[in-house]
Amino acid sequence: MAHTKSFLRWLTHDKLGFFTIVLVLFWLKTYFIYQTKFSLGAVGPMQQFLLLFNPIPAGMLLLGIGLFFKGRKSYWITVIIDFLLSLWLFSNILYYREFSNFLSFAIIKTSGSTSDNLGKSIVGITLPTDFLAFIDVAIVLILLITKVVRIDVRPLKLKFTTLIEVLAISLMGLDLMMAQKDRSGLLTRTFDNNYIVKYLGINEYALYDGVKTAQTSAQMANANVSDLKSVQKFLKAHYVTPGKTYHGVAKGKNVLVIHLESFQQFLIGYKWKGKAVTPNLNKIFRSKNTISFDNFFNQVGQGKTSDAELMLENSLFGLQSGSAMSSYGTSNTFESAPAILSQEGGYTTAVMHGGEGSFWNRNNAYKSFGYQYFMPLSYYENKPGYYIGYGLKDKLFFKQSVKYIEKLPQPFYLKMITVTNHYPYQLDKKNQSIDKTDTGDETVDGYVQTAHYLDQAIGELMAWMKKTGLDKNTLLVFYGDHYGISGNHHKASAELLGKGSFNDFDNLNFQRVPLMFHMRGLKGKIDHTYGGEIDVLPTLLNLLGVNDKNTIQFGHDLLSKKNPQIVAQRNGDFITPKYAKVSGDYYDTKTGQEITKPDKKVKNELTSISNLVTTELSLSDRVINGNLLRFYKPKWFKKVDVKDYDYNKEKALKKLDSSKSKTSLWYNNKKKSTESKFKTDAPELDKK
Repeated sequence: MAHTKSFLRWLTHDKLGFFTIVLVLFWLKTYFIYQTKFSLGAVGPMQQFLLLFNPIPAGMLLLGIGLFFKGRKSYWITVIIDFLLSLWLFSNILYYREFSNFLSFAIIKTSGSTSDNLGKSIVGITLPTDFLAFIDVAIVLILLITKVVRIDVRPLKLKFTTLIEVLAISLMGLDLMMAQKDRSGLLTRTFDNNYIVKYLGINEYALYDGVKTAQTSAQMANANVSDLKSVQKFLKAHYVTPGKTYHGVAKGKNVLVIHLESFQQFLIGYKWKGKAVTPNLNKIFRSKNTISFDNFFNQVGQGKTSDAELMLENSLFGLQSGSAMSSYGTSNTFESAPAILSQEGGYTTAVMHGGEGSFWNRNNAYKSFGYQYFMPLSYYENKPGYYIGYGLKDKLFFKQSVKYIEKLPQPFYLKMITVTNHYPYQLDKKNQSIDKTDTGDETVDGYVQTAHYLDQAIGELMAWMKKTGLDKNTLLVFYGDHYGISGNHHKASAELLGKGSFNDFDNLNFQRVPLMFHMRGLKGKIDHTYGGEIDVLPTLLNLLGVNDKNTIQFGHDLLSKKNPQIVAQRNGDFITPKYAKVSGDYYDTKTGQEITKPDKKVKNELTSISNLVTTELSLSDRVINGNLLRFYKPKWFKKVDVKDYDYNKEKALKKLDSSKSKTSLWYNNKKKSTESKFKTDAPELDKK
């Protein structure tokens, strides 16, 4: 009893005791807000522990500043710091509810539209429980005002206050170490701000974002018009005239881009135990109405899917480190496919995705790209069992998307992002309709199951399009975003391919992913041209009859006979029909033999290709890092203004429903929904 009284007296009469009260209250409040106001997705004991632990180091460090001051000032400065931290937390609660993301300095500094929209609706989105973000401040003030806590005017020794700050920084370091162990590349591969907050904390996220913003600002501040001119000079010298054969064959058609998650080319035609893994995509690949490329490569770096999207929409490479969409998608100026097609062809532009809108900063990057609609997970019904891995299961995603697709005014440019075929390739038993492979590698063996499921979902979507007649006036673009089986699985890859061995050159060839343009009446073929994701936009624009001569694009039309067929990899490697470079070594592409003693002619060819690849990667980086497109002002293109876009569900659906367009599928179906025409065997919807 005496010990308890002594401890309580220390808490209420000693400056360190007061600091302990404030810190504990701050910690408990923050953890409660994490659990109730954000969707951080902490899974497993490590993530749960870090979520519980991470408010402590930042709280100790920042609240500890008050301990350096003397007398009453020390107490009130601590309270003010606590209030400011609470205000930051409160602001993020509101912002997260509206935009499914956390506030960033880039948003605060450059995206006035975001803060404007939030300001207009702040009363409508605020809940009474949001003010629990200030509960610790209120409790501390009550304790001080009622004199339950007595102010201790004695100064603390500098060594004590310094020790507290050192301990706080050490705990931050420990938190980071544990986070990196659970999520490798956490800070270098920024998938989603949720990850930073989940692992490190909301205040550490602010620090991380501040550093990134400062770096970005410095790079942009040093950029000027002459940098853009050097880029334009290079692109003009290497411009390839688009092919004439297919020019404009899809003019005025809808464009539906199907993003095949982690889908590699080897799956086309692949059989396991006598059963085709992808029968629907096999049929599309070989259709007389499909232009298919069998030497098409992914070119992604650390940004993975976001790099693929950046190349697809902009014909710009991803960055050497991190994700350009995450780092620059909010603030940069872009000249993207949706904006080009909206301005040049009157297209309605939209993205549908059964995952979180904040992932890869899509909520903001898509506005910068010029997408009029973005429909992420919040637009979809998500019952238990509907969600797996990174989003809604593909069959459920396509099924639920119909009600949105049919309302889009035509022509539309629509991208649909699938996710079920994503690492670690896990699928519940009721959806498994093909056996796993038996390489013994758990990461690899489920790959055919999720790929088969994706293929079935594609088949259901195609059947619906045929029933509704949407296939008659739509150009479908199927593309794989990146590898499914990484270079860390050579043994399993060799077994899958029936090869005796598998080296780095084989792995480069393994980076092939599908690219198919499918449209009724299109003169199809299997094209052996070497190309990559950087080439999709110029190829698509040629098919649609849109002139791309005055654009800032690093790709070339794959249907042009003058295409150089040099496929750069983000790390500086490359592959052409003749040569390949892998980790500094050169190979003969046809034979796979390493070129160890090239003659002068071959050596000059290899040097020339290497220099070209290095230059184009460097110049593309310069465009993004320096935000050079802000200096690009062609007469034919109007700069995208992010203020024109709002992905609020209620507003978007109201806009779709109130559209007076007589071109939508819904209108042409006598204002009746086509949802009943979409048939799926998804067991989750089985009423039995």
